[in-house]
Amino acid sequence: MATISTHDPVKGQPFSNVFSISDGPPGNGTGVPYMYLTNIEISVQDLQVSPIASLSMSLAETKYCQKHHYDPQSPLCAHIIFSGSVVEVNDTAEAPVAKQALFSRHPEMVDWPSDHGWFFAKFNITKVWVLDYFGGIKTVTPEEYFSAKPYTYMDCK
Repeated sequence: MATISTHDPVKGQPFSNVFSISDGPPGNGTGVPYMYLTNIEISVQDLQVSPIASLSMSLAETKYCQKHHYDPQSPLCAHIIFSGSVVEVNDTAEAPVAKQALFSRHPEMVDWPSDHGWFFAKFNITKVWVLDYFGGIKTVTPEEYFSAKPYTYMDCK
């Protein structure tokens, strides 16, 4: 996920960091990226100043690209970029959904230090870009993204 840094010496510049996400339990994804965050984390501190961010994901995270001998940068190793904002969902009806989504895919999170003030958040998607073939990126509305039929895990093996 990329934020706009609030920390010297890169204040005001893009800053990218790695986060584990989940959109639901295996086989039951919703398309909504959920995260387990703490205010101790430097990017979360950026989000406290401005919640806008971008989030990238690639089929390189699966075995699909390796199986087909696609380089992770190749458009054939499809990737998607979201822009939007990150919102805490702890005190909402979405909190149990986020918890189940994250802990089902990332079970070690349950044992992360309890004194770190962890909270559940979601990425509110406002723009979507897809690169899945040569010739340039495609823009997709959030409505089109959420209505798309997801590939099954078996499709990405």
